Amino acid sequence: MAIHSIEMTAAAVRQQVAAMEVQDFEIGLYQPEIQGKAGPEMLLRTWDRETLMKSIPWMRLQNLLGRNIYIRPHGEHNLSLLDDLTPQSLARLKEAGFRPALILETSPGNFQAWLKHKEVLPRTLSTAVAKKLAQKFGADIGAADWRHFGRLAGFTNRKQSRQLADGRFPFIRLIEATGTSYPEAERFVDEVREEMRRAETARRAVVARSEARPIAGIGRLKTIEAFRSNPVYAGDGNRIDLAYAVYALARGADQASVGAAIRTRDLSKKGNEKRQCDYVKRTIEKALATIERGRGIER
Repeated sequence: MAIHSIEMTAAAVRQQVAAMEVQDFEIGLYQPEIQGKAGPEMLLRTWDRETLMKSIPWMRLQNLLGRNIYIRPHGEHNLSLLDDLTPQSLARLKEAGFRPALILETSPGNFQAWLKHKEVLPRTLSTAVAKKLAQKFGADIGAADWRHFGRLAGFTNRKQSRQLADGRFPFIRLIEATGTSYPEAERFVDEVREEMRRAETARRAVVARSEARPIAGIGRLKTIEAFRSNPVYAGDGNRIDLAYAVYALARGADQASVGAAIRTRDLSKKGNEKRQCDYVKRTIEKALATIERGRGIER
């Protein structure tokens, strides 16, 4: 593998940031192990394009010393990152009208793609769009959110699992940098918006039903929203879900209704649909065990 000159690195970086077309960038320089320190370390920088280009020599040194170099837009933006793509996935993207604005080969046969929308997306919508794209085209769902880092072209991928047979690390190769939005952008984003609207309508219906449905001998239950607004839980979703499940199940609510209430919040951070279902099931099981032990019921 040829050694990249600083001019080659600069050219790749210049093309990448031009294709991403945002004002400011966040750069992450990550090292999994630091001698004399416990755990990994991430150096974070927020730079405009000019500062980013001037910092290439320093980033090359950090890369040589073992840091992986990452990039993402600063603030809300109009891009979605798809990580861990195969050549087949890239072909499907293009055939389906989802041609990326930027494609990088992060290791031999492994790709990242940035898709450009025709509008800046709010954070929640941006994450929902990224997850829908990842599910549709077989990308890494764990990397699908509004502010996930991607690789920066012209530097080496320092992951040990990506080390080549000759001991060297592969360069992040710029494959395409059109900078254009994909043909299906408007239709796809509108589709995700509608799905989110329907989900919110369903969530409100579940809450309304739980408010309206009395349980014999008990009366109406507090809703999960009452727990979510309770400062005691400090916005901790897991604590709120468990506390509500204990409260509701102990007062005669059925498991299906409790599970539906828990799912009225976004559980996408738990992983795919199966992992989300497993989380709800575990929460209900913990709640039932707590009830049986006779403690933890809110009065």
